[in-house]
Amino acid sequence: MAKKNSKKKGTSSNQIAYNKRAKFEYKIEENFEAGLALQGWEVKAIRVGKVNLSESYVFIRGGEAWLFGCTINPLNTASTHVVADPLRSRKLLLKRREIDRLEGLIERQGYTLIPISMYWKKSFVKIDVGLGKGKQAHDKRADIKDREWQVEKGRLMKHSVR
Repeated sequence: MAKKNSKKKGTSSNQIAYNKRAKFEYKIEENFEAGLALQGWEVKAIRVGKVNLSESYVFIRGGEAWLFGCTINPLNTASTHVVADPLRSRKLLLKRREIDRLEGLIERQGYTLIPISMYWKKSFVKIDVGLGKGKQAHDKRADIKDREWQVEKGRLMKHSVR
C-alpha cells in the first residue's frame, strides 16, 4: 500500500525563515505574498537554511519593490566564479497594481513594508510582506502584558481542573 504524503498545505514545514521582531515592533494591518528573484547560489543556501530576515525591510524604488538587509550566507561549496554578496538587494515580484497601491500608502499614510516570513510554495521561494505602522513603547508594553496574562491564565486553568 502506498504511503500518503504527510505534508499538508500551509504547514510550518514549508517555512524557511521567520522575522520574530516584525510583530513586536510593528502593528501589521495587511499581508502580501511576493515572489523573490534569486540567484542560483542563494537558492542552494536557502535550502540549507542560511537565511536571516531580522534586520530586513522592503522599499519601493522606480516602480519596483526591493528586499534590503536580508542576509543569505553563501555555502562554502558555492561556485568560485560567482561573487556572492550576502546582503545584496533582491527584487520582489509583485503585480503593478499592488506596487502602486503600496507606494501610495507608504508615501501618504506613513506605512512601512516589513518581511514577516520566507517559505516554500511548490518549488518557489515566497515572502510574506506585512504592511504596518511602528508601535510606540506603550503599545509594546500592552502586548507583553496580554501575552503574560495568557500564560498565567493557562496555568490557572491547568491547576483548577485537577
